[in-house]
Formats: sequence, structure tokens, C-alpha cells
Amino acid sequence: MKKIRAYQAGGVVAGLLLWWILPGFIGAIVGVLVIIAAVAAPAIGYAMLDPSQRRRLDRLRERKQI
Repeated sequence: MKKIRAYQAGGVVAGLLLWWILPGFIGAIVGVLVIIAAVAAPAIGYAMLDPSQRRRLDRLRERKQI
């Protein structure tokens, strides 16, 4: 499993635990926000890259170096 996928899975698990542990509506809101943040953070980071940085990252992925 890639490192980023492990972080995402951990964030989703943490969100589900918060959803279950915290009472009522607040637990649902906090849990869902943690899950959304865990899934959206890598996408936002990729969107913030310059086009040249994205190309470089794509080349590294093609070579399976990351």
C-alpha cells in the first residue's frame, strides 16, 4: 500500500471512530469533515502544483519510482 493511501485509510478510520464516539449531530459533522479532509487533501495538493511539477510527478509515476 502506498504511503498516501495508508494516510487516507487512517483518516477515514479516524473519521468513522469520531462519528461513532462523539454524541449526536456534532459527532456526525466532525466525522464527516475528517473523512472529507483525509480524501481531499492529496487532491488539493496535486491541484496546487505547477504544470511542470505535475508532468514531473506523472513521469515518476510512469516509471513506478513513487
